Amino acid sequence: MATRDHVIINARTYRMPTRPTVAITIDGCDPRYIDNALDRNLMPRLAEMLRSGGSYAIGRGQMPSFTNTNNMSIVTGGPPSVHGLPGNHYLAPDGEEVQLSDPVFLRAPSIHAVLAEHGKKVLLVTAKDKLRRLLAHGGVPTTSAEKAHEHAIPAYGIDDVVKLVGRKNPGPYEWDMSHYGIEIGIAVSKQVGMMDLMYLSTTDFVQHAEGPGGPMADQYFRRFDELLGELLDLGYVVGMVADHGMNDKHHPDGSPRVHFLEDVLTAAGIPDHHVILPITDPYVVHHGALGSFAWIHVRPEDVERARIAIGALDGIEEIYTREEAAVVYQHPTDRIGDLSVASDAGTALGKSAAKHDLSVLAGPLRSHGGRHEQPVPIMVSHPLDEQHAEQLRIGVMNSDIHHLLLNGVRA
Repeated sequence: MATRDHVIINARTYRMPTRPTVAITIDGCDPRYIDNALDRNLMPRLAEMLRSGGSYAIGRGQMPSFTNTNNMSIVTGGPPSVHGLPGNHYLAPDGEEVQLSDPVFLRAPSIHAVLAEHGKKVLLVTAKDKLRRLLAHGGVPTTSAEKAHEHAIPAYGIDDVVKLVGRKNPGPYEWDMSHYGIEIGIAVSKQVGMMDLMYLSTTDFVQHAEGPGGPMADQYFRRFDELLGELLDLGYVVGMVADHGMNDKHHPDGSPRVHFLEDVLTAAGIPDHHVILPITDPYVVHHGALGSFAWIHVRPEDVERARIAIGALDGIEEIYTREEAAVVYQHPTDRIGDLSVASDAGTALGKSAAKHDLSVLAGPLRSHGGRHEQPVPIMVSHPLDEQHAEQLRIGVMNSDIHHLLLNGVRA
């Protein structure tokens, strides 16, 4: 349902955009990166934005703190129970492990798709191509930095994205692939005019490789700040948020600190178990499919035994049954395990030692997935009205970024 001024999307009311607006998800951006960059004057345009009435607060991402789950919450404005994707990966009813990258799995439209239906000019750009089809659901004009040479934007008459940007697109393990996605958004805006609502989603290769203050991380945030300045100079209202944070998950010698759950269940004499790591995606150099969240599928009579065996491990913080997890994490019950397991900031979870090739990791394991990667920065470029400024101060989710941008920015 919509009026000239408002539209209801996934049970939330949004004001129709009245000025060009862009939301950016900075993949893997723990708040410590922003604090470090501001303290060391690496991001002068961001600092100027905040001095001029912009906002910066710490909010929360969705659980588990993974990419697909959080990006879809950000673009739909709802939790996984609304859009249907509680992870990057799940165990299908036929027993097959499936990547949740096909839009057939979505159960809710994006804010952008609904606004496009009402004649608004929208564009979505993702760095990782794995998100492109999900973001494009509903016919939204979409491309990716990773596959910019393959995916045109016919809705705006753009048949060569790489030519439009003016440089070859980087690969997924290059420090500036995130920036290329933002460059696409800027180039399209200059070519065909400003978007009513644009969404730019980056990749976290840099954050997996280095913590705040690392040379590549510094280079990343300096360039990000330059592109933020370009968006502001074009006249965009800009919102920035992260899908999740990032933590070291390794021993002092650099070896990964991992509990291999299938090995634990086998040792406990629990048969017919199946461990799902919902972080699993094609980008194994980032994290080796090791994160701080897992689903365990076992026979009904073995649920409690499995819970006890896993709960005895050092570093395990949360274990919920399917019904409990559906409430605590706002997950769809049919796409999660019999048990949902989350570990602490320094511990990762794996299947079995034999099933992970840790030699593919780019360096000491840094990853995400649990509560300790749930805090995320939330930034808005323009002053918020009193009501929404108070909401931001009290605490919001990353899925609220479009609510803040469309409903909260002062006229």
